[in-house]
Amino acid sequence: HGQEASVLAITDGQTLVTLPPAQDHKRAYDGDAGPNTGGMGAYSPAPLVDEPMLHWVEEHIFVPTVHAMKRARRPFRGVLYAGLMITNQGPKVLEYNVRFGDPECQPILLRLKSDLVDVLEATADGSLDRLGPLEWDPRPAVCVVMASEGYPGDYAKGYPIRGLAEAAQVPDVKVFHAGTTLKDGQVVTSGGRVLGVTALGNSIPLAKLQAYTAVKCIRWDGAWCRKDISDKAAVI
Repeated sequence: HGQEASVLAITDGQTLVTLPPAQDHKRAYDGDAGPNTGGMGAYSPAPLVDEPMLHWVEEHIFVPTVHAMKRARRPFRGVLYAGLMITNQGPKVLEYNVRFGDPECQPILLRLKSDLVDVLEATADGSLDRLGPLEWDPRPAVCVVMASEGYPGDYAKGYPIRGLAEAAQVPDVKVFHAGTTLKDGQVVTSGGRVLGVTALGNSIPLAKLQAYTAVKCIRWDGAWCRKDISDKAAVI
């Protein structure tokens, strides 16, 4: 029992770089109601995981994992994604992934000011220790997933998406494409989770406001999203 949080780290098998924590919203509907999904939105940093807890996760979860894989002669280089449950007894690992998680990736990387290509090349080369600290935008970011009608169940595809240019004009907003494709020069839906509308703001509520301002610009038949992404931060 507890709240979920996501902590990602990048490792070259020797050096570990832990990224700021994020919190995903797995349930389909507001108030964490409805079926589980691949994630309806996320924000970063997540106050649920404070600095001491982040160090604990690094020391007690990530470092032993990297060392164990090295001892097993299966050294790991890449992104380690720990899905955590923050319980009364501390963080517990629900799952590991070896990739950037969607939609946590969007708000985390929108805040990253260092060049991601440099980070990944250093990871592949085994030279993360020479890279230096990553540079981050101090502002939080919020990502709102816009989904197709029927998701996470059956849904139709091929609906033209309107308003992407208008959304791109909203300050500090980036629209990430997930379930889209081009048809005759027009962007159309091709998946259940279609867009990750992501915004920076001077606070989490302001980042949320910018994200939903951009969401309101975008339309297609059956488009919907949760309206409460990042509200959990206010009660932590």
